[in-house]
Amino acid sequence: MLIPIFNIFAYYILIFDLIRCLGKESIWSQIICIFAFYIYLPWLAFQKETKYLGKVDTLPVPIKSPVKEWTEAIAFAVIAATLIRWTIMEAYTIPTPSMENSLLVGDFLFVSKFHYGTRTPATPLQVPLTHQKIWFTEAPSYVEWIKLPQFRLPGLTTIKRGDVVVFNVPRDEENNFMIYDTTKWKYFPVDLKTNYIKRCVAVAGDTFEIRDKVLYANNLAQDQPPQSRYQYRVVASDEINERNFEKMELDPDDLTYQGRNDLGQAEYVMHLTQENKEKIKSFPFIVSINDISATKEFGSQLFPFIDSLNWTVDNYGPLVVPAKGMKITINDSTLAFYGMAIKDYEYNRNVTISGGKLFMDGSEVKEYTFKQDYYFMMGDNRNNSLDSRYWGFVPEDHIVGKGFFIWLSLDQYGTWLNKIRWSRFLKPIK
Repeated sequence: MLIPIFNIFAYYILIFDLIRCLGKESIWSQIICIFAFYIYLPWLAFQKETKYLGKVDTLPVPIKSPVKEWTEAIAFAVIAATLIRWTIMEAYTIPTPSMENSLLVGDFLFVSKFHYGTRTPATPLQVPLTHQKIWFTEAPSYVEWIKLPQFRLPGLTTIKRGDVVVFNVPRDEENNFMIYDTTKWKYFPVDLKTNYIKRCVAVAGDTFEIRDKVLYANNLAQDQPPQSRYQYRVVASDEINERNFEKMELDPDDLTYQGRNDLGQAEYVMHLTQENKEKIKSFPFIVSINDISATKEFGSQLFPFIDSLNWTVDNYGPLVVPAKGMKITINDSTLAFYGMAIKDYEYNRNVTISGGKLFMDGSEVKEYTFKQDYYFMMGDNRNNSLDSRYWGFVPEDHIVGKGFFIWLSLDQYGTWLNKIRWSRFLKPIK
């Protein structure tokens, strides 16, 4: 009972033994205990017909039909999988190229919940082994009749710069990505927001900055992930065929054909590692490869959405990441950077921001102290990643877990002979 994670399973075994002693041996009683013991046990205790039948080892062994045995076995498997998924480890897949080449589209990975500490569920009434929807339908997999305060169990470590982290993306815009009609948006509870996976580039209290594509934390240059990608304009004497793309180790997710220029040459936008870039230069039909530098037009599209800052995806900041206990003076400048976090992520009531002033419950607040830590996340595919540069800080209560290892990788463009990327099998995530 004193060992984290294991004590959760031990606790439920004790509860199952308890309700057996009270004559409740059905699988449904166990399922209710799993997901709503805080309601079921008090209810059971106040039922007049509830009787103590004796110690577990003195109770008769029930005779079960094959159907009942199979039902209980399946139910137990679902319950065990749900507990493991919640407390220890959960499977994810990589749907977009934002983390290439560190993580590839088609990678299946396990994410550790216990490294940073397991979160207790905020929305307990949910169909097991689902996230936002019931499988193969658009029906929501949860109801918000009960909302619980969220806590984090003790973990093995804290989030560090360079960690690959799975989290619930904070803003409603990203949770309704590509839905332009805001009347059709869905608003999810914290633990059911859309899962993203990125690399943590700044932790709470850091001063973060990007200068000419180089990341700095507290004015110290950070190591680049060896497989990070950037965007280039590639000009070829003619259109490049599929066989040459394979030699370049590029697939359709890595490039976009832009058409022909005035000289009749084929132009592409490619997302390349430094190794890819040097390799492509050696092909005789490549005319030029040039960096595509971000321009000022990105300013109003980037967090904190102030065009006058002239920030770009490659020259961004400096920006101080909020930390628990950090105190700020409220003014136009601090509200521009931290107003969204104070209003949307700090669980404050009746917050309004007007005229460079902050009001809570109708009273003006001159200073504010943050209640939790925040993090800044970015994809390794620097110019093809929707990350904190576009939507800001990730609150600590949105952190799901740490990327652990890849257990399977499927190449959607591979043939049946090389569909599985065997070199990535059981590869640790770094």
